Amino acid sequence: MRLTKSTDLALRTIMRLAVTGAEPCTARQVAGEMQVPYSHLAKVAARLQHLGLIETRRGRGGGLTLTATGRTASVGQLVRELEGVGDVADCEGDVPCPLRQGCRLRMALRRAQEAFLTSLDPLTVDDLVASPTGPVLLGLVGRAPGLSP
Repeated sequence: MRLTKSTDLALRTIMRLAVTGAEPCTARQVAGEMQVPYSHLAKVAARLQHLGLIETRRGRGGGLTLTATGRTASVGQLVRELEGVGDVADCEGDVPCPLRQGCRLRMALRRAQEAFLTSLDPLTVDDLVASPTGPVLLGLVGRAPGLSP
């Protein structure tokens, strides 16, 4: 299974916010640190806010902060929410697969996908930012894109 770019960025954004605690940071700052377009990060942030994982505040002293729900969320559940439901293989696409009525591969792929997500269920965002990841993320904070620490 391969995660979409949006899910990947959402997870990295949540991890980034987790290492700085209650200190807000701007979407532009996070976009720069993650080396992604601001417009993409803004869409991801809106989705994370809708899911109750981050809070956003405008104006002076505003920015993005991780909620308590976001900090303790199951990574498996986050991926399910962000990726949505769907099969690994698109058997019903524009040109439906002729094997779809009796295909054992489709069920095997569904089981594998669920096993993948189930293996992520016990992990929380706090687990993801434990050492050595947390210090690496802190090294990104405030660093201009393209510069070495």
